[in-house]
Amino acid sequence: MRNGFRLNRALLVLAVSALLFQVNAFAAGLPTGERSLGNATIEPAYNDYDGSVVYLLTPNRLAPLGPNNPINNVNPHAVAPLYLIVYPPGTPGTFNCMGAPGNCPDHAGVIAGVATQVMPSVYGTDPSAVPGHDHLVGMPRTGDFNVPWRVYIELFTPGATVTHVTTLAQLQSAWSSGALRQLDSGITFVCAVVSEHAYLAGKPVA
Repeated sequence: MRNGFRLNRALLVLAVSALLFQVNAFAAGLPTGERSLGNATIEPAYNDYDGSVVYLLTPNRLAPLGPNNPINNVNPHAVAPLYLIVYPPGTPGTFNCMGAPGNCPDHAGVIAGVATQVMPSVYGTDPSAVPGHDHLVGMPRTGDFNVPWRVYIELFTPGATVTHVTTLAQLQSAWSSGALRQLDSGITFVCAVVSEHAYLAGKPVA
């Protein structure tokens, strides 16, 4: 009985250690991909002030990206920029959205298609080879924040050193050096900032 108790205790220690390893492994990793929660979709983004991870919730009825989306009629002075950094084929790392369409199927394929059409010398001609993109947004009290967002696509230029851009300061530096070219998509949409708990409660879209 005593040996059995020791064995059970050892198994319990191993089980707890395995659980802690899994939790720590997730905490050390970067969240990626859209998650569905009720009638909304949540995706990760970077706070462009300090590079911390935040989460954006978009009601599904406002999710389609297109010129006929009613929210595109908002006052242009009442919107904030959402910068979408697109990474070229071969770029390592974990991005807010991986692949095309990948784990953000409602927009990643479209974005990858724009990159390959506008900058084929950097992104090639196959949208499915684009590894992913990140979202940069301002947060309340630290940056340019609003509920309606206007999407700006950021593309690396030929010969540029590709780096993982997670802050506005890094983005501005890339503009100054000519490493990134900005495209105004003309698209606006609505999203709200929610907690990590809400994101984890959602079901991965892909």
